[in-house]
Amino acid sequence: MSTSAVFISRLRGVPVLDASGDQVGRVRDVVIQLRVGGRAPRCRGLVVELFARRKIFLPMARVHAIDASQVSIQGVLDTRPFQRREVESLVIDDLFDREVTRPGQPPAVVHDVSMHQVRSREWELAEVALRERLPGGRFRLGRGGNVVQVSWRDLPELLLKGSQSTEHLVAQMADMKPADVARELHDMDPGRRAEVAQALDDEQLANAIEELPEEEQVELIQSLDTERAVDVLEEMDPDDAADLIKELPEPMAEDLLQRMEPEEARDVRALLNYEEFTAGAMMTPEPVILAVDATVADGLARVRNEDLSPALASMVFICRAPLDTPSGRYLGAVHVQRLLREPPMVMAAGLVDSGLEPIRPEASLAEVSRYFATYNLVVAPVVDADQRLIGAVTVDDVLDHLLPEDWRGDQFTGLEATEGTREDEPHATQPGVSRG
Repeated sequence: MSTSAVFISRLRGVPVLDASGDQVGRVRDVVIQLRVGGRAPRCRGLVVELFARRKIFLPMARVHAIDASQVSIQGVLDTRPFQRREVESLVIDDLFDREVTRPGQPPAVVHDVSMHQVRSREWELAEVALRERLPGGRFRLGRGGNVVQVSWRDLPELLLKGSQSTEHLVAQMADMKPADVARELHDMDPGRRAEVAQALDDEQLANAIEELPEEEQVELIQSLDTERAVDVLEEMDPDDAADLIKELPEPMAEDLLQRMEPEEARDVRALLNYEEFTAGAMMTPEPVILAVDATVADGLARVRNEDLSPALASMVFICRAPLDTPSGRYLGAVHVQRLLREPPMVMAAGLVDSGLEPIRPEASLAEVSRYFATYNLVVAPVVDADQRLIGAVTVDDVLDHLLPEDWRGDQFTGLEATEGTREDEPHATQPGVSRG
């Protein structure tokens, strides 16, 4: 994907192509969210007009490539009509032709705005092109020498000012880690929490919900309208989504599962079939699986995916086709450290750790814990009686079930209690957790 700046005026009307190369619509605008601290606004997604003239929202996570002639996307489109959220702005509709002032400079209007990619799937605004006013109060038409480019920071009136508005709080959370967002939500009263959650994007809210105490997870998902709750559940890890759905009233749980994308719902339903506190209930059905003829280079390319947790990225699993869970016959696991020590074109299947036995889905929490302690691992394969890989358990899944039920709430309390503790003073042990 190109990392050079793209001027948004040139994106308007550009065809949007799906993974097969078919046109699905055209770009009409870019959705942005302001951020605090003078940071450039983050691009949340594109407004795309379908052939039926319906405008939909396309998250930047679905954008594969952008150039002057087309936008390539991947994944499934959500064809529900686009509805702007309170904390969102549209670049073309809201910013273009907006009058701005700069100290010591002539008045100007926003002529264009550029955006650039800062990392995979993440874009932010870069520079603003201004058309300056001529003597007599007129603005020159066309592309004369009075069009200047300035940094976003040079236009303070377009920056988010400090306040306790929902927009400001969401902007503060934009660059927080999920656990920090969860702590902020935990400290809010239920009404304020629901209001802020409504303004967060689906992925950020899903990640934060996974870090909240169980009771607050249920309360928060119930505060959302049904379609939004479905979107958030689809963004959650399948095992976390399954744990949450178990706690919901049965009619609501079934309604949400019925509305989820079939593939997402299938993974969650599969996990719900396993008895609680077993490997099957704790596992994720999305480990890194390689074909028998995959090379070391193939394996390393797969684990570079930034969406993988460090635990899942620490091991690849060799299986016969199909390569989705439940896979074909499971052949073994290869440690990523071993891949790093071998030439790129070596077959990964030849590097299998022959001393590593997989876990059965019915294995108890105690058995899984002993397995991790015995092999010093952070991820373990789960294989059924037919020798198919059906998932992988990560060490954080195990810890979630070993710690006391209310440990998530306790960690927020513990953080508050230790604020101001001197660096040379010992920190108290969190409630319910022994030093071992």
